[in-house]
Amino acid sequence: MKKTNEREATDLSTVETGVKNMGLELTKGGENPERSRRTEEQRQSLGDGLRPSTHQRRSLQPFTRARSFCKTHAGLFKKILLGLLCLAYAAYFLAACILDFQRALALFVLTCLVLLVPVHHFLKRFFGEKLTRCLKPFQKFCLKVWIKWVFAGVFLIGLILWLALDTAQRPEQLIPFAGVCMFILILFACSKHHRAVSWRAVFWGLCLQFVFGILVIRTDPGFNAFQWLGDQIQIFLNYTVAGSSFLFGDTLVKNIFAFQALPVIIYFGCVMSILYYLGLVQWVVQKIAWFLQTTMGTTATETLAVAGNIFVGMTEAPLLIRPYLADMTLSEIHAVMTGGFATISGTVMGAFISFGIDPSSLISASVMAAPSALALSKLVYPEVEESKFKNKEGVKLPRGKEKNVLEAASNGATDAVGLVANVAANLIGFLAVLAFINAALSWLGELVDIQGLTFQLICSYVLRPVVFMMGVEWADCPMVAEMVGIKFFINEFVAYQQLSQYKDKRLSGVEEWIGGEKQWISARAETITTFSLCGFANLSSIGITLGGLTSMVPHRKSDLSKIVISALFTGACVSFISACMAGILYVPRGAETDCVSFLNTSFTNRTYETYVCCGSLFQSTSLNGTNPPSFSGPWEDKEFSAALALANCCELYTNAVCA
Repeated sequence: MKKTNEREATDLSTVETGVKNMGLELTKGGENPERSRRTEEQRQSLGDGLRPSTHQRRSLQPFTRARSFCKTHAGLFKKILLGLLCLAYAAYFLAACILDFQRALALFVLTCLVLLVPVHHFLKRFFGEKLTRCLKPFQKFCLKVWIKWVFAGVFLIGLILWLALDTAQRPEQLIPFAGVCMFILILFACSKHHRAVSWRAVFWGLCLQFVFGILVIRTDPGFNAFQWLGDQIQIFLNYTVAGSSFLFGDTLVKNIFAFQALPVIIYFGCVMSILYYLGLVQWVVQKIAWFLQTTMGTTATETLAVAGNIFVGMTEAPLLIRPYLADMTLSEIHAVMTGGFATISGTVMGAFISFGIDPSSLISASVMAAPSALALSKLVYPEVEESKFKNKEGVKLPRGKEKNVLEAASNGATDAVGLVANVAANLIGFLAVLAFINAALSWLGELVDIQGLTFQLICSYVLRPVVFMMGVEWADCPMVAEMVGIKFFINEFVAYQQLSQYKDKRLSGVEEWIGGEKQWISARAETITTFSLCGFANLSSIGITLGGLTSMVPHRKSDLSKIVISALFTGACVSFISACMAGILYVPRGAETDCVSFLNTSFTNRTYETYVCCGSLFQSTSLNGTNPPSFSGPWEDKEFSAALALANCCELYTNAVCA
């Protein structure tokens, strides 16, 4: 027993020594209570090893309270910060507009576009139900029918009166109007189900196309707005040079086509990916789709895909509705295909603008094609099945899957590389094949004494009546027919490149006829051609469309193959009708050049103005044997200045009066 007590005492002493070495004190009976409390706290601290001491807790209390306060009022702090940022931007915006509104016009437009989103959300939230209740009486069947017929009658009467008054001064505009009727009759004759045609969709689609054309081409605000938008896009695309010149050098970027146009696709693809990640593209597409669906009565899926084609290509737009493709009817898939063939993507549009094609014409042609594609698709392949997507809510579009903006930009640029390679490969291949075909045709023609037989020459004869019905002057029809044939049978890139060359010749003041061959087409023909070429409707696109859609719904490959040719033909007719609309609505813009004042200035370079004014001066000049030439028209009383201007013109152009 004694040994046991001694052993316990020894163990207790050992524990005390170990604890003291750790800086702790044991509590014994009869000791100071304060000391016992501290010892107990130390034991607890030793027990969990992580709990802070009382002093530490007291020192951390202000930070803990501050963090808790911030968490509790985080929403308030965000609103305050957002309010301060909005006030700062409002001050900056007002200062910029007050100092120079013209300089701040782009900022003003961007600000208004951004404000549309919260304004739309506010109106929908607080006035949506009230507006629905107000429109509820108009939902009655009988009243809806009456409203439709009254609207259709008013529109037709207004169209007839407008054509009668407008074409009184320009009767040549009746030719493209007859062209519209001709293409509609051809498509109706090719319709799959004549009795099932939805004339509401056809009527509304063509009306929207025509009204939008009037807004863009005829009205000064619309024309100026789209002209300004095109100029801003041109300035925006010019920043591509910053990246391409760093990589390839200034010499290649300025002189080589591939280094001028193809980097634009990468830049624009990068920007579109960022906008898609932010949700801006989806928001705009959904609003356009809702408007088209409401007016034309089409289903949500097909309308959304066609609206998406305004911004993305024929293979990217079906991705917007990929989960629904398996259950879509043949008529809906036909509309999706037609929309892809009838429009161009925003990325490719940037490349065409870099060629020198008029940006406002390209933008308006692509937007006008969307309602027309739906209308003509429902004319050629009407709906005879029961669709599963006739809901007014539409289809929700997800945002991009990228984690941040940088990843979206990188993915967009990387994905565009494939498109660049595809464009470059197609240009090399098709231009080479075209050269071979022309050489073969020339050889075959020479065997029977036909000189200069080429693919373009054949197209110029075969498609000349079609182009003439668009409103192109007969002298320009062969050249425009060549480009339309190249676009349909080869590639739209080659056709637009040819159009840009004709435009450069016209603007550089090249003579219109050299050696009996026309060197360029008129400005009116350029506009009509721009509309007629705006679309992916060519033979090579058949494989692209089938490949893209088949990969999404492989079990419907037979259905896709059955309707793709019809969709291609319909998409081509959409571009032709858009060109007819441009031919009806086109009027020369800007004041005519004052040739007397212009030729009195010193000019040494050829321009379109010098060609026009010198041609006018040549027509006003008559030779009187050995006597000095006489002048008529605006030069009649200005013989001295007319003689000087004639000498300058004769240095640039050849004419009989220069001998």
